[in-house]
Order: sequence, then structure tokens, then C-alpha cells
Amino acid sequence: MRTTAAIDLEGVTKTFGSLKAVDALDLTIPRGALYGFIGPNGAGKTTAIRMIMSILLPDLGRLSVLGHASALEAKDRIGYLPEERGLYRKMKVAPYLTFVARLKGVPERGLRERVHSAIERVGLKGVESKRCEELSKGMSQKIQILAALIHEPDLLILDEPFSGLDPVSTRLLKDMILAEHRRGATVLFSTHVMPQAEELCDHVVMIHRGRKVLDDPVNAILRPQDACALTFDPLEPHADVSRVRALPEVASCAAVGGGYEVALRDGADPARAIQSVVAALPVARIELKRPTLEDVFVGIAAGDAAVSPPEQRRAAGAAA
Repeated sequence: MRTTAAIDLEGVTKTFGSLKAVDALDLTIPRGALYGFIGPNGAGKTTAIRMIMSILLPDLGRLSVLGHASALEAKDRIGYLPEERGLYRKMKVAPYLTFVARLKGVPERGLRERVHSAIERVGLKGVESKRCEELSKGMSQKIQILAALIHEPDLLILDEPFSGLDPVSTRLLKDMILAEHRRGATVLFSTHVMPQAEELCDHVVMIHRGRKVLDDPVNAILRPQDACALTFDPLEPHADVSRVRALPEVASCAAVGGGYEVALRDGADPARAIQSVVAALPVARIELKRPTLEDVFVGIAAGDAAVSPPEQRRAAGAAA
């Protein structure tokens, strides 16, 4: 096992009856990385995370977490937000966070200030003396996130952390995740909302039907050279775009919103197509329409060979 990694899985498999929830999963997450764990609902993400956390034991394979054979051996260095949320409902907010911090080995000195500062950080100043059962769903989720972060963990694992959050709270959590990453924490979070993974992650791993089908840096997946379309806004709102439609690189040109989307013919060079469009028509804006992570996600989940992971594209190129 490569113990220098924050998380290392080799051939990890978990079966429930006739269902193989995770099938021979290999995964290495370097220390200090920010990884997104993506896949459709029921793909096996939560099962994999529970095995990483030693909540479930694999049927086959080996794993290492922060250099240990079990996350239990490094529990004070791990922050975990499970998919199923839960608080000690009768406890008051500040005592609850203090209790969690003590369990994780946070020193008493400065602990009170740390707890109150964390509560204020998520916009909940004044709830310190409220019982957890008195909190709204959104407030409860913020407190559970703080419980995962209060000890400044080396490894932060968040299972669907954005579920149920309003847009303001979602933005706040994104900022907190990035702050933890800047601090040096390794971050792994699962989501089936692709824009969140695309915005935050350096690297994504996709699980589909229990198997890993994607494991690449985001910038490698969404390569500009994979663009098959352009978008542009004419300098004149009512410009005649027939000259654009007549270009040899252009398969179609359709109005979209206040601008146009140009589908390129197979084999067309995107850079040359941009030059041709600009020469044919004065434009206020023109850019490549790159594939999004959602395009890749849907293509893989639907079995669309036209949208494949980079390693599949590379293999296809080597075989050609």
C-alpha cells in the first residue's frame, strides 16, 4: 500500500446479497488534494465512503487511511459529515460542539473561543444556548458541518454536504471547504450535482454501478480541444449570420438567448473556426463551448460512447 497517500484503496469490494455495491475499487487520493466523488444516486459512493471510514468492512481488498489500515486508528485527524445527519437533540449548540471538540482531542485552552467563533462564522450567532432540537433543518446542517471541522482535521470527508442547503448556505459551505483545503486538509466530498464538483474540485472520481469509470483532473476532463461548438454574440443585434452558416467548419448555427451557438463539423479545428467566424461577422464575444462535467457524467451514465473519460479517449487514440 502507498502509505504516503491520504486515502489508498486496492481492489475494495462490498456486496449486499446479490448486489455488488462496490466492485474492485482502486483509488489513491494524495495528501492535500481536493477530490470530488461523483456518480448517480445508488452508484456506490456512500458505501465506498463508509468503508473508508471503517463503518463498513470490505469483503475483499485493502485500504489505508492517513497511513493506517483503519480510519479508527486516525479518527482524531478525520472530519466526517455522513449522508444521514444527526445531532444530540437535547444538547445545547455550544456544549454539543465543545463535546465533539473534546472527543477529537482539541485542547481546553481557547476551546470556548473556538466554538463561539465557529458558530459566528456560519451566521448563527445567538444560537449557542439553543437546544439542537430547536434548530431549523438548515441551521442543524451548519452545526453538523462545524462538528466535522471544529478540530481542524487532516482529512475531511463530506457525504452529499450540499443536500438541503439554500443558495446562501451552499456558497458559505463552498468557501469553508476551500478554506480547509488552503489550510492543508485533504478533502473528499461526494455529490451528484455536477456544477458543484466542477467548481470546487481539482480531481473527480466517478462511480457508476459500483465500478470506477472516471479518475482524472477536472482540467483534463474538460479540455478545450474537446470543444465541438462555439458561442458568440454579434456586434450588431440583428446581424445577418448567413455567412457564418456557410463556413466549411460550421455544421449549424442557431440562435440561443441573445447570441448564437455554432456546432462544428467533425474534424474541424476550433481555433481556426473562431478565426473564420470573426472574419465573417463582427462579434462582441466569441468563445469555445467546452463540454461540462455534467455532459461527461450524463454521457457515461447513459453509456454514450461519444462522451468518454480521458483514459478511454487516450486508449482509443493509442489503438487507432
